[in-house]
Amino acid sequence: MNIGDIARITNLPAKTIRYYEDIGLVNPARDDNAYRRFNETDVHKLGFIGRARSLGFTIEDCRALLALYEDKDRTSADVKQIAQHHLDLIDAKITELKAMRTTLGHLIENCAGDHRPDCPILEDLALISQKEPS
Repeated sequence: MNIGDIARITNLPAKTIRYYEDIGLVNPARDDNAYRRFNETDVHKLGFIGRARSLGFTIEDCRALLALYEDKDRTSADVKQIAQHHLDLIDAKITELKAMRTTLGHLIENCAGDHRPDCPILEDLALISQKEPS
């Protein structure tokens, strides 16, 4: 299969597939004319990586998960550790986003949104941090 075929099958842009090749996640064979030739293993790897990326795993996480997937002596604990770390990062981001939403909601609620120039949203954005310099 050529890169266009593999892009359609995996729903990944050709540019992304080339990038994954450049960083060593896949290594398609090359024809005499230097065109990439992808096989079923490449299709499976790219689908695996695409799914992992859609769940927000980093490239390095994908590399580690793919290595574990291919290692028949792996332990599920190693896989779970990577997934748990990623989930912890997601939970931290959700907490951060909720705090941002609460703050922004409060500012919007307190803004009259009328013809007057005073606006608590702009006042808050203009606040200089009260932190002491290090």
